[in-house]
Amino acid sequence: MKNRPQEADVDFIRALAELLRDNDLTEIEVERSYGADDGLVVRVAREIMAAPAPAPVATAMATAPAPAQQAEPAQAASKPASGDPAEHPGMIPSPMVGTVYMQSEPGAPAFIRVGDTVDEGQTLLIIEAMKTMNQIPAPRAGKVARILVDDGSPVEFGAPLIILE
Repeated sequence: MKNRPQEADVDFIRALAELLRDNDLTEIEVERSYGADDGLVVRVAREIMAAPAPAPVATAMATAPAPAQQAEPAQAASKPASGDPAEHPGMIPSPMVGTVYMQSEPGAPAFIRVGDTVDEGQTLLIIEAMKTMNQIPAPRAGKVARILVDDGSPVEFGAPLIILE
């Protein structure tokens, strides 16, 4: 940044911030070269306040199936000590940040449903991260007691996904 006016760099950064906001991105990094020993690396990031959203969705998901499912009241009674799904011993956490998909493609049947019995290694759901579809396998065999995420919803690292019993 030897002979360039700083105003041009400030305008460039503002343009990146607008691009970030207009395209609903969380981060963008750009490298500009002005010559052999002169360049600029700019990283613009913003904090999305949507991270708390999965918790209310998880709570809504947890309570919504109860009237339709006969087994839910007994399962709910077995864990009154903590209403937080993250504290449940059978909770399967998200191994990454991404978007949850409950089936292999739109219109296909879901990998799992509440009440299903799964085997160790069976695909429970897919998390898309950076345009890569990551199958999330069952860490052990068990019965799907609760599904704590909606199809297409964003998840954070460590967020509760499913409860296996």
